Amino acid sequence: MKDRKTKIIGGFEHIPYLLNEYPQDEMLKRTAEFYHFANQRRSVRHFSDRSIPREIIENIIKTAGSAPSGANKQPWTFCLVSNPELKKKIRVAAEKEEYESYKSRMSQEWLDDLKKIGTDWQKPFLEIAPWLIVVFRRIYETSPAGEKKNNYYVTESIGLACGMLVMAIHHAGLASLTHTPSPMNFLGKILDRPENERPFLLIPVGYPAKDTYVPDLKRKNLEEISVVYE
Repeated sequence: MKDRKTKIIGGFEHIPYLLNEYPQDEMLKRTAEFYHFANQRRSVRHFSDRSIPREIIENIIKTAGSAPSGANKQPWTFCLVSNPELKKKIRVAAEKEEYESYKSRMSQEWLDDLKKIGTDWQKPFLEIAPWLIVVFRRIYETSPAGEKKNNYYVTESIGLACGMLVMAIHHAGLASLTHTPSPMNFLGKILDRPENERPFLLIPVGYPAKDTYVPDLKRKNLEEISVVYE
């Protein structure tokens, strides 16, 4: 790649952008195929304990780390947890918060909406799944001199990265669940994360358990989620 011509723009080195272009009929085919593939993804709450090599999970993280971010600050940390003791600590702490949420924090309307999914405060998958990916938002960075340097559009950036993360997991042939126990501060304490990081998402990753069923949920159609201006 060193033989690629570069250009100095605004005092910084830039490289050529190489896009794979396709004929429009091929584009139509590829976008339709990818939609059908993506539409097969479901959140799973029943996992197998089958092992998955760390290298596979690391490739998935590399994809998430390629997401766009404000000023290219890449304000994320992905913690990969397979240690059984840490997974148990995470489960115990998550279930404590989830129990309080289901018993007193959630409205009846919220609880009613969750019935179709069949979820409750118990989260055994946090110990069963071979990997937990804990995503942290990096609010700021600290220079070697101790100076705080802000990151920009942190929530938007981390949301984009997590979307790519979930699809990379699906692309690998694995199942996942976007789990958000609230509050999540216990994750930073258990994993001993620095002060500039805030927990954003807890994602168990693995193979689905044998004979796993998921709710037959219906996604909104195109007319419900888009508006065309021509």
